[in-house]
Amino acid sequence: MPSNPQLRKIPRDLTVLRIELVGIEPTIWRRFAVPENITLGKLHDVIQAVMGWHDCHLHEFEIAGVKYGIPDPDGWGAPVNPEARKTLIKALQGQKTFNYLYDFGDDWLHTIKVEETLPATTYKHVPYCIDGANTCPPEDVGGPHGYEMYLSAMEDPGHPDHDAMVQWRGKRFDPTVFDTDYLNRWFKRNKC
Repeated sequence: MPSNPQLRKIPRDLTVLRIELVGIEPTIWRRFAVPENITLGKLHDVIQAVMGWHDCHLHEFEIAGVKYGIPDPDGWGAPVNPEARKTLIKALQGQKTFNYLYDFGDDWLHTIKVEETLPATTYKHVPYCIDGANTCPPEDVGGPHGYEMYLSAMEDPGHPDHDAMVQWRGKRFDPTVFDTDYLNRWFKRNKC
């Protein structure tokens, strides 16, 4: 640790975000805290963890009318600004809501709202999940409509697609489960 107090790293304030998956009932949402100076690339990693996604697909942020993501080195797709070094606080430019799109095939749109700013010492470790509800849909289920069909098939053993869905994803799927404590233990063990 440097002996000069001016050279010590000062903890940054925390930003509390509420993310909600659009087009799903009952609502799938999370409330979590991150450092205000988190990069959008790291925020993507946190979102993947809090929502239960597995980072298998492309993604994109749209903040204050600007799109951020991982630019395609081959020039495919719409151009995006690099997310790796852009911090959330700078990208927001005072905005309180923004969007996150995950999986350009299933088009999982998330709305994210900045709820409040807290002192850096509020939580012992960050990211920190404060609350949330309901299980994230399985990857590659086909977007909101595909998820509805999946749930119908899983709930009804007589449904023509029930056996195929069980074979694909397993017998158990409870759309109402979300475990904040488990997620926070995971955050504590893993760097995100």
